Amino acid sequence: MLFPKKPKHRKWQTGRMNPTKSQKPDGRGTTVAFGSHGLKAMTGHRVSSNQIESARKVITRALGKNGKMWTRIFPDMPRTQKAAEVGMGAGKGDLKDYVFEVHPGRMLFEIDGVPGGTAREALLKAGKKLPVAVRVVERT
Repeated sequence: MLFPKKPKHRKWQTGRMNPTKSQKPDGRGTTVAFGSHGLKAMTGHRVSSNQIESARKVITRALGKNGKMWTRIFPDMPRTQKAAEVGMGAGKGDLKDYVFEVHPGRMLFEIDGVPGGTAREALLKAGKKLPVAVRVVERT
C-alpha cells in the first residue's frame, strides 16, 4: 500500500470534487512519457492507495518478467473518517487512508517491453479496478 513517508500535515482540508459539474482537465502528466502504452483517465475521481495497488498487481501479473511498468500517480492526500455511531461535532475523524485526486486526461500507468495486444489487455484489466473511466493510448 502506498503512503507518504512524512506528510507535512496529518489531516488536510478536503476540498470539493463534484463529478456532475464540468471538471477542469489536468494540465500536466497527460502524455505517454516513459513507456509505449499508457492508461489515461477520462473522468475524475479520488483514487485510493488500495485501488492503485490492485491495478498495479494486475498489470505486473499480465506483463510477466519481460515488461516494465511505471505508476504515474501517488496517493499523498490523507482522507479521514469518523467512527461508527459518533455524533456531529467533537472534531475531525481519524485518518482512514491516502488518496490521489485524478482529473480527466491524467496518465495513470505506463508499460513497455511487451507486444501491443498484451499491453492493451493488461491496461484494460487494470482500468476495471479503478473508479475512473479509462482509455488505453499509445506513444505518438
